[in-house]
Amino acid sequence: SGYPRTVRLLRRGQTVEQATTIFEGQQTDVSVSAYTLRDADGVVKATLINRGINFYDGETRRLNADGTTTQLQLPAKSSINALVQGQLVVTTDQDWTAPSGQAFRTGDVIAWNLEQWLANPAAPAQLVIRPTEREAIEGVTATRNTLVVALYENVRGSVYVYQPNPSGEWARTRLDLPQNVTVGVGSASERNDQIFVNVAGYLNPSSLYLADAATGQADVVKSLPAKFDATGMVVEQFEARSADGTMIPYFVVHKGDMPLDGSNPTVLYGYGGYQQSLLPGYSATVGKLWLERGGVYVVANTRGGGEFGPRWHQAALQQNRQRAHEDFQAVALDLEARNITSQPHLGIMGGSQGGLFMGAMLTQRPDLINGAVIQVPLFDMLRFHKLLAGASWIAEYGNPDIPEQRAWIEQYSPYQNLRAGQPYPEVFIHTSTKDDRVHPGHARKAAARLEELGYPVLFYENVDGGHGA
Repeated sequence: SGYPRTVRLLRRGQTVEQATTIFEGQQTDVSVSAYTLRDADGVVKATLINRGINFYDGETRRLNADGTTTQLQLPAKSSINALVQGQLVVTTDQDWTAPSGQAFRTGDVIAWNLEQWLANPAAPAQLVIRPTEREAIEGVTATRNTLVVALYENVRGSVYVYQPNPSGEWARTRLDLPQNVTVGVGSASERNDQIFVNVAGYLNPSSLYLADAATGQADVVKSLPAKFDATGMVVEQFEARSADGTMIPYFVVHKGDMPLDGSNPTVLYGYGGYQQSLLPGYSATVGKLWLERGGVYVVANTRGGGEFGPRWHQAALQQNRQRAHEDFQAVALDLEARNITSQPHLGIMGGSQGGLFMGAMLTQRPDLINGAVIQVPLFDMLRFHKLLAGASWIAEYGNPDIPEQRAWIEQYSPYQNLRAGQPYPEVFIHTSTKDDRVHPGHARKAAARLEELGYPVLFYENVDGGHGA
C-alpha cells in the first residue's frame, strides 16, 4: 500500500542512511509509525511504536532503553488519545477484558495511571466515558489539565471537559457552545486550559471559538461570512427503517415553504464507510447553487460511518457491507414516502467510498433515482486491492482473493453488476488522473462499460490534483 514498514532512530547530526532500524513490521502489515508520549511540560514519558496489522487492528509497543521493544497490553482495536495529569487515556473499539479482569465495551474511553500501568499491566483502569447507543465520540484532545471531548448525541455535537479527581474518577462539565451543530476540537494549549473549537451547521458558517476548559466559558474569535441567503431555510432530521429494521437518521435542508407534493428537486448524499461520520457542515456551493434555487439537500447517516461509534461502523463491515447500501436505499424510499420528493426529482451524489455507494444504488435500485453524480469512485470491487492503496482496505471490504469473501463482494460490486436493459438514469462520473488513493481506472471502467451497454454517460477526468480535486 506504500506506507512505511520500518521505524528508524536518527540521531542529531546523522544522515538518513546512518539511521538504525529499531522496529520492522511484517510485509502483510499496513504500516508502522512511532511517536513520543509527553506530559504537559514536554517531558518524554514513553516512546511508542504502532504496528498497523490492518486498517483497524494493531499493536502498540514501548521502546526500551536498551533498544528492545515491549508490547503493551491494549486491545487490537484501540487508540491512545492523551496523557492528562499522569493518566493515559485510551479509546477501545472492541469489547475487551483488561488484564485487571475489568470488562470494557466497544467505544469506551478508559484511563490508567501511566507509571503504575507500565510497571504492572494488571493495574486497574478507570472508565471515563461510556457512550450510549445513539452517541459517538468524534474528537479527543487534552489541554494542560483537562481532557476535551467532542461528543455527538444523535448526530448533534457538544464539547465536554473531563478532569480526574484525586479518587481516580473523572468529573464532567460542558462548554458553553451553541447546540445542535457540528463541533470540532482544535489546537489546545499545553501552558493552560485554553482550546480552539470550531462550530458549524448546514445553515451556519464556521465560527472559531476560544474556550477555557477550566471555566467552561467560550467566546467567538472569528466567523466566516455567510455565502448564501439562508433566510427561511430549515434543517430537519428524520429516520428511515432499513431492510433489517434498523432506524437510519438523515438530515433534510430546505426552504421552509417547501411543498410536500413530491415535486422538489432533491440531492441525496451518502458515504457510509471507514467510521467517517457525515456531520452537519456549511457548504457555500450547496447553499448558493442548490438551496437558494429551491433544491432540497439530504445527508444520510448510514451504517459504515461513525455517527454512533465503532459499532455503527462495524455493523456494515465486510460480509455485512450490503446493510449500508440498504440503509441508503431506505432513506430514498422514506423521502418519497414523505412526499419530499419522487423518483423523477431525486438524484444521488457521493465520492470515493461514497462512489461505491452510488454504484450500488445505480445497479440495485435504479427505479428510485433519476440521476447520479459519482465522484472518484471505487467501482470494480474485485480488483480494488490490486491498485494503489487498495490493499490497505481489505479490513473494510474483505479480500477478493479468498473465494468466500469474493462471493459476498461480487454480489454488490457495481462493475460486475452493470446490465443492459435496466432503467439506469444518466450519470456523471468524474475522477482525477493523479488520484493516488482511488485509481482513476475505477471511474474509467465504469464509464466505458456503461457506454458499451448503451447508456448515456457524462465523464470528466481532471488531469491535475489528487483524490479530493
